[in-house]
Amino acid sequence: MPPSNVFKDNVEISPEAEALRTEANQAAGAGSVVVIDDDALREQCAARLCPECPERAEADEQRLRALAEMDNFKKRLQREKDDQVRYAAEVVLADLLPTLDNLDLALQYGRGNAACKDMLIGVEMTQKLLLDALKRHGLEPVGEAGEPFSPEIHEAIGAEVRPDLPENTVCALMQRGYRLKERLLRPAKVTVSRPE
Repeated sequence: MPPSNVFKDNVEISPEAEALRTEANQAAGAGSVVVIDDDALREQCAARLCPECPERAEADEQRLRALAEMDNFKKRLQREKDDQVRYAAEVVLADLLPTLDNLDLALQYGRGNAACKDMLIGVEMTQKLLLDALKRHGLEPVGEAGEPFSPEIHEAIGAEVRPDLPENTVCALMQRGYRLKERLLRPAKVTVSRPE
């Protein structure tokens, strides 16, 4: 006698077909065995799993929704991973900004003193090497005097009446800002021209 989960032509019965067979046996009562023709069993299974069946349509919709959610989850994880790799140096570069500020201040105040001329050459070279190294990692200085004021990269800390400049123009750069790739690390602190 063949096993109960195999048709006479050695084709395995699906769980749905086995459930139909069990239902038929239970409906017939205890002690009696209902023999269902394999073709009839296949027709009943096909009828229950037809494409128009609401249960199948609902199951297909749930499966597609789950696949879409999984795909979106994978994409979000990949984006987060890419951002993490892209901006991994952000903390270290942000810690170096005060060093760049001090080099700027040394150059700014040393230019007025003739005795500091040789030292200024060394400070300028150090600043240039440091900026070049940081630029290779995506750090760029932002903010210059004379450019139009932009709240995306500038922080206005004061306003000056300057008839020689158009309104909302950067008059003076108080502290340089920096951007890491597309992300602003620190806005440039500036004074802005205003009308009289």
